[in-house]
Amino acid sequence: MQVNYLVSYTKRSLLALVLLSATPLAFAADVLGVACQTPPPVHCAEGDCASKTAVGGNVTEPGSGREYFLDYPCDLQPGEDVLFVLNIHGAGSIGNWQRHYFPAMDYKDDYKLVVATPTAAGSASMGGGSGVRVWTPQADDAHLQAITEQVIGAFGAENIKSFWLAGHSQGGMTSRRIVCSDFFADKVDGMLSLSGGRIGQAPFVDNFGPPLPDGSPPPSRPRGMAEETLPDCNFSHIFAIGEYEIESLPDASPWAERYQCDARKHTRVVDTEPGWLYDTGRAGYPVWGREARLGTADIYEYPNCSDGRVVADVVRLDKGHTEGLEPNVTKRIVELMVSASGGKIQSM
Repeated sequence: MQVNYLVSYTKRSLLALVLLSATPLAFAADVLGVACQTPPPVHCAEGDCASKTAVGGNVTEPGSGREYFLDYPCDLQPGEDVLFVLNIHGAGSIGNWQRHYFPAMDYKDDYKLVVATPTAAGSASMGGGSGVRVWTPQADDAHLQAITEQVIGAFGAENIKSFWLAGHSQGGMTSRRIVCSDFFADKVDGMLSLSGGRIGQAPFVDNFGPPLPDGSPPPSRPRGMAEETLPDCNFSHIFAIGEYEIESLPDASPWAERYQCDARKHTRVVDTEPGWLYDTGRAGYPVWGREARLGTADIYEYPNCSDGRVVADVVRLDKGHTEGLEPNVTKRIVELMVSASGGKIQSM
């Protein structure tokens, strides 16, 4: 799922950023050498984003010397609980792109979020072409584990109410690969897959993938799906997808069945402002993503799951693979994450 992440940040309410920037900091102490900022550091505003995407982060993971971004609430009080999100980008992307694709950082103060957003070191040849930055076990698993341990140590295991993996595209597939690993199985409370595959498969469209250089669709993929093996550990699961990426959304969920959830309920979220970014290199190709714009999202939640789990699907109408999430649908996803049970790290 290669993405050539040429970056363009859309016009968004700059007034909101001005108001946030005027908010005084209530939490004076630095965490891992990062002084809290609202708006978050290296945050995009209209017309100044191309240079910002090259910034690797504001925290160094000491084992590898690699940087990642850390965003946390500026009004955090000693002993206060937080929700920790490890935010993982897709193939060919970079951490600061992911921060703006799924901008949980914009809600860090309201929902007490700690968001760590790294950049992959690994690379792979995609379709015989040049190497593309992807998450690989050899180059990146130890780094993701070290970030997790560093953040837990900084905020205290007893203060992390819930821990979520969030991943876009190949980052979502990476989340699925590691969620039940020896390191993460007893820590992760939830997994958010952003166009990275659903538990209880939602088949991608036949021409899914970036267009060819001449703008034509990629070659057709083999039809049919292999039998799915469900993960063997327990966690909440939210799946978010663009309408044009999948053939259809299944009307049932084996993950909801596992937790004896009630029949799914449908609501909608309307956004009058666009997301922050999109893939300008392939603008106009609907499967991969057009220009970021306002929109509507269908929310399908399976309520009353056992053990306080959350299982939900989010379908963003008239959207493809790379348009950044709009503010209200981002907020709704964060609310679902916050509402889920947690405590794995606290109980360690």
